[in-house]
Amino acid sequence: MSIPSARRAGPGVPAPAGEAPRPPSPVARLFWTGATGSALAFWLGPVAFAGTGLALAAVLALHLDRPRRLRGRVRRIARRHARTLALRRRQERFQDAYGTLIDDGWVRECAYFLDRTVLPRLGTRHADLFARQRPRLLAVIEAVAASVDLPDEDEAPEDGIAYERFCAERLARAGWRTHRTPPSGDQGADVLAERDGVRLVVQCKRLGRPVGNAAVQEAAAALPYWSGDRAAVVSNAGFTSAARRLAAATGVLLLHHDDLDDLEVEDREGR
Repeated sequence: MSIPSARRAGPGVPAPAGEAPRPPSPVARLFWTGATGSALAFWLGPVAFAGTGLALAAVLALHLDRPRRLRGRVRRIARRHARTLALRRRQERFQDAYGTLIDDGWVRECAYFLDRTVLPRLGTRHADLFARQRPRLLAVIEAVAASVDLPDEDEAPEDGIAYERFCAERLARAGWRTHRTPPSGDQGADVLAERDGVRLVVQCKRLGRPVGNAAVQEAAAALPYWSGDRAAVVSNAGFTSAARRLAAATGVLLLHHDDLDDLEVEDREGR
């Protein structure tokens, strides 16, 4: 036996349990504004008719302005994370051997930020607009990230040993006591850094392509060898999706060298 579907919630009718509340219908708003204004006009005359017209125009303008206001809210949220987004943009965009710009990672990062950071903060009020406006919202995030003036990437040495020294110096300026491991037998660690009772085991990768799984595996293995509290891979480039998944599972930090200037790290126990 078929069961009739539940009646859709209308104005003033609560949505069924578990269903996201829907924004008020502009048609309903216009109808009730016009009906109420017309009723009042019989009592108050032409002034009420004029007021009703203004009210209808305001309701319509408010509805038509919703996409712009939604983009404004997304822009404000993105600006709170502007520097992080800019760093991720730099990491996840690179040129391949043929000179073609590869930005697949950055496209995925924008979508991730939109879905996991922006959408939960918007709530359900703009849920009906979100899908239709998605390309423009992603463009807003791109514009915010591109507007940040990051330090020149060319300052990072291209030589691997020099890059390790470069990372150690930036950690030292941020208040960490640093020690570089020997070039051979480092067991996956290039720099050891200590501050506030936390020992950070760091692997440094100066590459022209995203860093893969192997670097995360080596950093995770170096952590117990060097009696560290946390492990990190630092790179000028981005990280592959597989590397990010492994880092999330092992607790390895994935950092750009610009992150080292103000790096705050807690151990696994939150100290």
